[in-house]
Amino acid sequence: MDNRQAIGSWLSGPRAAAEDAGADFGARGERLGLPEEGPGSIARPGRRIAALAVDWALCLLIASGLITHGYDQATGNWALLILFVLGVLTVGTVGFTPGKRLLGLRVVALGTGRVNPLRAALRTALLCLAVPALIWDRDGRGLHDRLAGTVEVRL
Repeated sequence: MDNRQAIGSWLSGPRAAAEDAGADFGARGERLGLPEEGPGSIARPGRRIAALAVDWALCLLIASGLITHGYDQATGNWALLILFVLGVLTVGTVGFTPGKRLLGLRVVALGTGRVNPLRAALRTALLCLAVPALIWDRDGRGLHDRLAGTVEVRL
């Protein structure tokens, strides 16, 4: 093995090295019965993060304008509470938050397709904790989605 190939596999990560060794992970979402690309496919991390940023900015705006009347220490806490309420109400009824809708994303329950309010509350609470959302499986689903039995897909 030449040094360039060893460095390339090291920089590419363990998945690329395993694929080079012959492991077949399949397409993202294939195990869930979702298409690889287009509508209904698993949302990419960039879009998901951008949607969360839009929702967070909206919640900060609401908290600073209506509750704390400016930005201070309490604004972030209020914004987190507003984000939780926004997520439970919107994902539990229509399947998306304003940020997700703006970026063409939707949260669906595996099997039924419709996210009930209890699943939306669990998913949103875990999302507010941040750490579960930072742990992903090989399909690109966060731990918060896995535990709630949901998946975020493209419209």
